[in-house]
Formats: sequence, structure tokens, C-alpha cells
Amino acid sequence: MSDFCRDVVVIGAGPTGLALAIALRQYGLDVVVLEKEPSTKREVRASVIWQRALEILRDLGCADRFLEQGLSLRQAEVYVKGRRVGGHTTGVSGTAFPQPLAIEQIAIERLLVERLGELGTDVRWDVEAVALRLGVDGAEVDVRGPDERVQTIGCRWVVGCEGAHSLVRKTMNVPFEGERRIDLQAVQINAKPDWKFPCADDTTYFFLERRVCLIASPRPGGGYRFFSFLDDPDPQRVTPPDVDEMRDLVARATHDPGTRLVPTVPPWYNRARFHDRIAASLRVGPAMLAGDSGHMWAPIGGRGLNTGLRGAHNLGWKLAAVHHGWAADTLLDTYSGEQRHTAQEVMRQMRRNVMELPPSALTLAGMRVLGPALLASDRIHRRGRVILSELGRHHRTSELSTDEPGRGAAGGRRALRAGDRLPDVPVTHGGRERRLHDLLSYDRWTLLEVPDRQPAADAAEELRRIIGRFPVPAEVHRVAPAQGGTRGSGRLPRGTLLLVRPDGHIGLRVDAADRPSLDAYLDRWFVRKS
Repeated sequence: MSDFCRDVVVIGAGPTGLALAIALRQYGLDVVVLEKEPSTKREVRASVIWQRALEILRDLGCADRFLEQGLSLRQAEVYVKGRRVGGHTTGVSGTAFPQPLAIEQIAIERLLVERLGELGTDVRWDVEAVALRLGVDGAEVDVRGPDERVQTIGCRWVVGCEGAHSLVRKTMNVPFEGERRIDLQAVQINAKPDWKFPCADDTTYFFLERRVCLIASPRPGGGYRFFSFLDDPDPQRVTPPDVDEMRDLVARATHDPGTRLVPTVPPWYNRARFHDRIAASLRVGPAMLAGDSGHMWAPIGGRGLNTGLRGAHNLGWKLAAVHHGWAADTLLDTYSGEQRHTAQEVMRQMRRNVMELPPSALTLAGMRVLGPALLASDRIHRRGRVILSELGRHHRTSELSTDEPGRGAAGGRRALRAGDRLPDVPVTHGGRERRLHDLLSYDRWTLLEVPDRQPAADAAEELRRIIGRFPVPAEVHRVAPAQGGTRGSGRLPRGTLLLVRPDGHIGLRVDAADRPSLDAYLDRWFVRKS
């Protein structure tokens, strides 16, 4: 028998588990977070939060405190075999967070724990999940505390956020598909350099040398994270690098033999190898996977933490909607499809990331010749910034994304479509100009009416009546693109209804007068009020 009964048990108090717990608490669910370690990480680990993840942290109520403790990364400089070939800026439009943020995992977890505490939930530290039993309508988790006594926690839902050796994934009996990356290792150190390059706290350096990619990214508190991907001639060597090894590597990659490194406090030295793996499904009945429990790869581009936060953001509102009885159970299945697609897309892109993979002689030669032109290209810059920011990632192929027949292709490839993240552009609302994201909220859906002519006086009230037949929280807003607003993919399509999910992605895009399609979409995913 269970000693307790909770709505959700989250196993693992890394960034993904903490973010998911926050999302669920914001929806009023009773959540317990279990972590076998005695406290938050005392290692600095992940170090960059990209723009889309900052929007997620805003939805979780804690972006401001992250901005206060991090560094905005505004530009990057690229060197090939010791010669500068160009640079690029990192800023993007259509968001309240134009630059990525340098902040280390030791601070990330502390800030998330602080936010979770504000919502009335504390992590149960030094408590390990040792067994799990899944049923049709819930689960039981056996946990062992610091006194070695085993207790059982009953729950409606359980989510594994505990990493590569996930108990939840093993109990779900789903394959962890993929393989080990061959001939690739990463070595890291946090240090203050004495070298020939300007030390600026908003500038990241990339140094490409034969079989070595070295990244030097500024860190809060001073100094840099020196992170190098290189070949792996001795896979049996598992000890972290020391200062001398890292100094020699930095000197070689930068062509600065006089380089000296002074380790920071707290110290950070790391040597790692990697697997590219993804679970065959992220949901089996009452059990789900998030973060490294469900997908993992080499940390090229700093995508692991950010993709985990995206998954927590995606899962939180869906799990809450099904738990509260607002939505059909099939809504929860869309989490697995969408998040697996996102993870697979990240894996593909990072395997082609020539800026961070150890380059061959041919790649180096190409970068020396073509690098200056490529890095000077506005088109390539724009595309690169969108990929890095993750603002362009979408769910267009999801079952949850519906376009009116023919409307998805209207406007060409850059048209705003169902599944896309809604850009944060200026709009006119209630007679004044506002940012579009000010009208959204993570705790509800938002129906945007974007008329192309003067709408009927009672149109908004009719839309509210349609949505009001369902218990899911939602608001209706009539907006118009602001004068001189963003063009292209950031432009709101006139004459449409956009039903926006709590996570900011468009669920439905139809003609502004198409009430039957709106009603059919709501009927498919939500339970009508009795």
C-alpha cells in the first residue's frame, strides 16, 4: 500500500525535472520531486540558455532572475588556423529576449529550486526511486531515504527526468535507440586566460584547428568556459584534463604559445564521451520521459539543457489538461510525437555543425577560403541566428496542428502556419500598440482574431461562446498587425483565427469566419462541459 498519494511524481531534480514541476504547480497539481543527490549540482555543467528557452523561463515565472545573474552573449569571433575569418552577432527579433544567456547549471538549478519553493513545493533530496510499478490508472514508486527505509508513493502520473540510466524508461520497457559516438570527446575547463585576445564578457570565440574545435565563452564571475571537441585516440583515458593539458590545447588552437590559464573557483574540469540516443516512445500509460531520460546526444551547440526545457514546457500544460479532465487522453500522446521530432531534428542539425565539430583538413581549407564570405552574408547570418535561438522550431507535422485546407501553403514557405511558434511582434489591441506575447499566458489557450475588414460587432462574443462550451481555460483577443510591423515569417496573417496553445505554438489556423473548423478542433481535443 502507498504511504502517500500524489498527482505527479517527478524523478530527478535537474533543470528539466525542476522546470516540469514548476509548470505543473502553476496548474495546481500536487507534485513531489525526488532526487537521490543530497542537494543541487555542485558542478557548473551546462552554460548557455538560448532565446527560446528564455521565453520558457518567462512562462515559468523566473526569467528575470536568470537575466540578473547571467551574461548576455552578443557576438562571436571565428578563427581558423590562427587567422580571424569573421564574426557574427547573436541577436534576433520577434522576442523579448534577443540574446542568449551565459549562466551555469549550478546557478540554473538553484534558481529553479527557488521558484519551485515559491509555489509551495520543495525537492525531497537524498531520496532515491528504487522500484516502479505501472498500472492502468496510476503508478507506485518505492523510494529509499537517507535512513535506508523504503516507502511507497502512489501517484496518478510519474515522469522520469533522471538521466541516461532512467528507472522510469526501463520500467516502461521502451528501447533507447541509437549508438555511441566514435572518435569524439570533449574536454573543458573554466579559467581566466592570459592571452593575446581581448577579454569581453559578451563575446564568444571559436578557434578551428586540425581535428580540434575550441570554444571560449564568457562566464558570470569572470573568465571563460573553454570547451573543446576533438578526436579521441585513447578512449580508455577517462580522467579529467588538468591545467597543463588544457593550456597546451588552448595554445595550439589559438596559435598563442604564451597562453596561461588560471582556474576559476569553483573549479570545473571535465572529459566526456557521448551517445546519440532517443527513446522509442516518451509515454507509456501513466509514465513519461523528459530530458536525458528520453533523448541525449553530444552537447554540440549547447542543446541538451535547452531541449530538456522545451520538453518540460510542452509536457506540463498537456499533463495538467488531461489530469484536470479538460482534455482527452490523446492530447498527452502528442507530447511524445512532438518532443521526439524536436530531438531528432536537433541531432541531425548538430551532426552537421561544422562550427563545433573537430574539422578535417578539407573543412579547414574550405573555412579559410569561404569563411569570410559566409560570415559576411546577411542571409546566412539570419538563418544561423534562427537555428541557434531555436525560435524557428515548430510542430507543423503534429496531430495537434491544423490548418484550413489550402491555407497552410498560402504565403509560401515563410508563411506563419499551424505548429509554428507565434512570434512576439507589435500588434494593435484595444486601440493601442502592444507586444503580441503580452496577450498570451502559459496557464491558458489564446484565440486571436486577425480580421481583414471590419468584423461584426458581436464576433468576439460569438467566439467566446464557442470556447466557453469547453472547460479548458482560454481568452479571445482581436488584434491587427501594427503599422510598419515585421514582414515575412513574423507577419500576422490577416483574415484568420489563430488558436494558440499555452506554450505559444499555433494549434489551429483557419479563416476568420470559419466557426465550424474551430468548433471541430475543440471537439477533437477537449471535453465539452456537461
